[in-house]
Amino acid sequence: MEARRSGTAGTVREITEAVDAGPAATGGGAVALLERLAGLGFPADEVAASREGWVLARALVPEGFDDYLTHVGHALDDARFVALTKRATEAAAWEPDDPRVAELATAMADRFLADPAHLKIVTGLQARTEVATRYKPIALHGEEQGSAAARGVALVETRLRAAGIHIPRSGTH
Repeated sequence: MEARRSGTAGTVREITEAVDAGPAATGGGAVALLERLAGLGFPADEVAASREGWVLARALVPEGFDDYLTHVGHALDDARFVALTKRATEAAAWEPDDPRVAELATAMADRFLADPAHLKIVTGLQARTEVATRYKPIALHGEEQGSAAARGVALVETRLRAAGIHIPRSGTH
Protein backbone atom coordinates (compact mmCIF):
# COMPACT_ATOMS: atom_id res chain seq x y z
CA MET A 1 0.00 0.00 0.00
CA GLU A 2 2.82 2.41 0.83
CA ALA A 3 4.48 1.76 -2.52
CA ARG A 4 1.20 2.50 -4.23
CA ARG A 5 0.86 5.81 -2.38
CA SER A 6 4.44 6.64 -3.24
CA GLY A 7 3.74 5.86 -6.91
CA THR A 8 0.66 8.06 -6.88
CA ALA A 9 2.54 10.88 -5.20
CA GLY A 10 5.27 10.49 -7.80
CA THR A 11 2.73 10.68 -10.60
CA VAL A 12 1.14 13.82 -9.17
CA ARG A 13 4.59 15.38 -8.74
CA GLU A 14 5.53 14.41 -12.32
CA ILE A 15 2.30 15.92 -13.67
CA THR A 16 2.82 19.10 -11.65
CA GLU A 17 6.39 19.39 -12.94
CA ALA A 18 5.18 18.78 -16.50
CA VAL A 19 2.61 21.57 -16.10
CA ASP A 20 5.33 23.87 -14.82
CA ALA A 21 7.69 23.02 -17.67
CA GLY A 22 5.26 22.50 -20.58
CA PRO A 23 5.67 24.71 -23.65
CA ALA A 24 3.22 27.54 -24.22
CA ALA A 25 2.82 30.54 -26.47
CA THR A 26 5.20 32.48 -24.24
CA GLY A 27 7.86 29.77 -24.54
CA GLY A 28 8.17 29.59 -20.77
CA GLY A 29 5.48 27.03 -19.99
CA ALA A 30 2.51 27.10 -17.70
CA VAL A 31 4.38 29.02 -15.01
CA ALA A 32 4.84 31.93 -17.41
CA LEU A 33 1.12 31.87 -18.20
CA LEU A 34 0.27 31.84 -14.51
CA GLU A 35 2.57 34.82 -14.03
CA ARG A 36 0.79 36.56 -16.92
CA LEU A 37 -2.58 35.92 -15.24
CA ALA A 38 -1.27 37.50 -12.05
CA GLY A 39 0.21 40.40 -14.02
CA LEU A 40 -3.13 40.97 -15.73
CA GLY A 41 -4.75 41.42 -12.33
CA PHE A 42 -6.38 38.04 -11.77
CA PRO A 43 -6.77 37.30 -8.04
CA ALA A 44 -4.24 34.91 -6.49
CA ASP A 45 -6.96 32.33 -5.77
CA GLU A 46 -7.96 32.32 -9.45
CA VAL A 47 -4.33 31.87 -10.53
CA ALA A 48 -4.03 28.96 -8.07
CA ALA A 49 -7.30 27.45 -9.36
CA SER A 50 -5.99 27.74 -12.93
CA ARG A 51 -2.83 25.90 -11.96
CA GLU A 52 -4.85 23.14 -10.28
CA GLY A 53 -7.09 22.88 -13.33
CA TRP A 54 -4.06 22.63 -15.59
CA VAL A 55 -2.63 19.81 -13.49
CA LEU A 56 -5.97 18.00 -13.89
CA ALA A 57 -6.09 18.73 -17.62
CA ARG A 58 -2.53 17.47 -18.12
CA ALA A 59 -3.44 14.24 -16.33
CA LEU A 60 -6.69 13.66 -18.23
CA VAL A 61 -5.80 14.88 -21.72
CA PRO A 62 -2.00 14.95 -22.03
CA GLU A 63 -2.09 14.76 -25.83
CA GLY A 64 -3.75 18.19 -26.17
CA PHE A 65 -2.35 20.00 -23.19
CA ASP A 66 0.58 21.85 -24.75
CA ASP A 67 -1.64 23.15 -27.56
CA TYR A 68 -4.20 24.20 -24.96
CA LEU A 69 -1.59 26.31 -23.17
CA THR A 70 -0.64 27.90 -26.48
CA HIS A 71 -4.30 28.85 -27.10
CA VAL A 72 -4.62 30.30 -23.60
CA GLY A 73 -1.48 32.34 -24.18
CA HIS A 74 -2.88 33.79 -27.40
CA ALA A 75 -6.23 34.55 -25.75
CA LEU A 76 -4.46 36.51 -23.02
CA ASP A 77 -3.39 38.96 -25.75
CA ASP A 78 -7.08 39.78 -26.36
CA ALA A 79 -8.11 42.56 -23.96
CA ARG A 80 -11.85 41.86 -24.41
CA PHE A 81 -11.36 38.17 -23.65
CA VAL A 82 -9.31 39.00 -20.55
CA ALA A 83 -11.96 41.47 -19.33
CA LEU A 84 -14.73 38.88 -19.76
CA THR A 85 -12.66 36.22 -18.02
CA LYS A 86 -12.01 38.54 -15.08
CA ARG A 87 -15.73 39.27 -14.89
CA ALA A 88 -16.40 35.52 -14.90
CA THR A 89 -14.07 35.23 -11.91
CA GLU A 90 -16.15 37.86 -10.11
CA ALA A 91 -19.35 36.04 -11.12
CA ALA A 92 -18.42 33.12 -8.86
CA ALA A 93 -19.71 35.24 -5.97
CA TRP A 94 -23.05 35.97 -7.65
CA GLU A 95 -26.27 34.08 -6.93
CA PRO A 96 -26.97 31.42 -9.58
CA ASP A 97 -30.20 33.16 -10.66
CA ASP A 98 -28.58 36.59 -10.99
CA PRO A 99 -29.49 37.86 -14.48
CA ARG A 100 -25.90 39.00 -14.97
CA VAL A 101 -24.85 35.32 -15.18
CA ALA A 102 -26.83 34.83 -18.41
CA GLU A 103 -25.63 38.17 -19.80
CA LEU A 104 -22.00 37.27 -19.08
CA ALA A 105 -22.42 33.76 -20.51
CA THR A 106 -23.82 35.25 -23.72
CA ALA A 107 -20.93 37.72 -23.95
CA MET A 108 -18.38 34.93 -23.33
CA ALA A 109 -19.93 32.63 -25.92
CA ASP A 110 -20.11 35.49 -28.43
CA ARG A 111 -16.41 36.24 -27.82
CA PHE A 112 -15.51 32.59 -28.42
CA LEU A 113 -17.56 32.59 -31.63
CA ALA A 114 -16.12 35.91 -32.80
CA ASP A 115 -12.57 34.53 -32.62
CA PRO A 116 -12.47 30.87 -33.63
CA ALA A 117 -8.93 30.54 -32.26
CA HIS A 118 -10.37 31.13 -28.79
CA LEU A 119 -12.77 28.23 -29.31
CA LYS A 120 -9.77 25.91 -29.08
CA ILE A 121 -9.61 26.73 -25.36
CA VAL A 122 -13.02 25.08 -25.02
CA THR A 123 -12.62 22.33 -27.61
CA GLY A 124 -8.90 21.62 -27.44
CA LEU A 125 -8.99 19.41 -24.37
CA GLN A 126 -11.62 17.07 -25.71
CA ALA A 127 -9.96 13.70 -25.70
CA ARG A 128 -10.47 11.48 -28.71
CA THR A 129 -12.01 8.78 -26.52
CA GLU A 130 -14.12 8.98 -23.40
CA VAL A 131 -14.78 12.60 -24.33
CA ALA A 132 -17.46 13.52 -21.82
CA THR A 133 -15.83 11.52 -19.05
CA ARG A 134 -12.64 13.54 -19.40
CA TYR A 135 -14.14 16.89 -20.43
CA LYS A 136 -16.55 17.50 -17.56
CA PRO A 137 -14.02 17.32 -14.69
CA ILE A 138 -11.84 19.84 -16.52
CA ALA A 139 -14.68 22.18 -17.51
CA LEU A 140 -16.16 22.26 -14.03
CA HIS A 141 -12.96 22.06 -11.99
CA GLY A 142 -13.41 24.14 -8.85
CA GLU A 143 -17.03 24.99 -9.62
CA GLU A 144 -19.60 24.12 -7.00
CA GLN A 145 -22.65 22.35 -8.43
CA GLY A 146 -25.54 24.81 -8.61
CA SER A 147 -23.25 27.84 -8.32
CA ALA A 148 -23.35 30.89 -10.56
CA ALA A 149 -20.06 29.78 -12.11
CA ALA A 150 -21.40 26.30 -12.93
CA ARG A 151 -24.55 27.87 -14.38
CA GLY A 152 -22.41 30.23 -16.45
CA VAL A 153 -20.36 27.33 -17.85
CA ALA A 154 -23.56 25.48 -18.75
CA LEU A 155 -25.01 28.55 -20.48
CA VAL A 156 -21.83 29.17 -22.50
CA GLU A 157 -21.76 25.51 -23.55
CA THR A 158 -25.44 25.62 -24.55
CA ARG A 159 -24.89 28.71 -26.69
CA LEU A 160 -21.82 27.18 -28.34
CA ARG A 161 -23.71 23.94 -29.06
CA ALA A 162 -26.53 25.99 -30.60
CA ALA A 163 -23.91 27.55 -32.89
CA GLY A 164 -22.82 24.07 -34.01
CA ILE A 165 -19.72 23.70 -31.82
CA HIS A 166 -19.20 20.17 -30.47
CA ILE A 167 -19.12 20.29 -26.68
CA PRO A 168 -19.45 16.91 -24.92
CA ARG A 169 -22.29 16.27 -22.54
CA SER A 170 -22.11 13.92 -19.59
CA GLY A 171 -22.94 10.39 -20.69
CA THR A 172 -22.12 11.00 -24.39
CA HIS A 173 -19.07 10.25 -26.50
